[in-house]
Amino acid sequence: MLEGKVVVVTGGGKGIGRHAALTFAREKARVVIIDVSQEWLDKTGPELGDLTDALGINADIRDESAVQRAFEQVVHRFGQIDVLVNDAAIVPHFAWGIPRWPLIRDMDLSFWDRVIQTNLGGTFLCSKHALAHMEPRRSGHIINLYGGGGVTPGGACAYVVTKDAIWTFSRYLAEEVRESNVCVVTFSPQVPIVTEGAPDDAFTRLPTPEVLGQGFVLAAQVPMEQSGQLFYHEDGKLVSGKDGRYE
Repeated sequence: MLEGKVVVVTGGGKGIGRHAALTFAREKARVVIIDVSQEWLDKTGPELGDLTDALGINADIRDESAVQRAFEQVVHRFGQIDVLVNDAAIVPHFAWGIPRWPLIRDMDLSFWDRVIQTNLGGTFLCSKHALAHMEPRRSGHIINLYGGGGVTPGGACAYVVTKDAIWTFSRYLAEEVRESNVCVVTFSPQVPIVTEGAPDDAFTRLPTPEVLGQGFVLAAQVPMEQSGQLFYHEDGKLVSGKDGRYE
């Protein structure tokens, strides 16, 4: 069902975003990855190109002009946008065993702003500019990442604030665009994931993005009646969560 569809994955150069991009590429969707790191674009782009028609775009999702240009570039190349995966984020990765972020009383405003504007602001900007192309066609899926699996108090406040806000953003956006037939869902990895750059011992303790299987591919096919819901991947299926937190 996804063959020939155009899928945009932010933060697609590495980690969970790279996994998502590869799963779509194997389904023969046309895949665009947007990443702030040219180095990771150069590494992942050829992998995708071996599987499908792919494009890498270097852009900072905090910059609205850059985001607008990126989505216009996608449409110029492929003619449409069918799926947006808002994955790009600054993540604490405390489960890897790396130092915790500062507590709020010790946190610089610039650090707070960078996390908020990347995680929440980037989700807003990319959704906004994807919708400019989805709504006229009355078709599209937006998949927003919910996090927090394994993140305990103490240095995680800025991150968790963004992810709870993304969950709320997704639910309200789903209602705004329901009449345009654009489906908005939230997807949660539910557990800490280990990716490139983690200490070696973290790979012995934590799952890699492959544990998410076809979760993103399934989320891109959720029917409109389930727009606004939160999902996680379990035993090869999408499971709907009651809210942003799991029992």
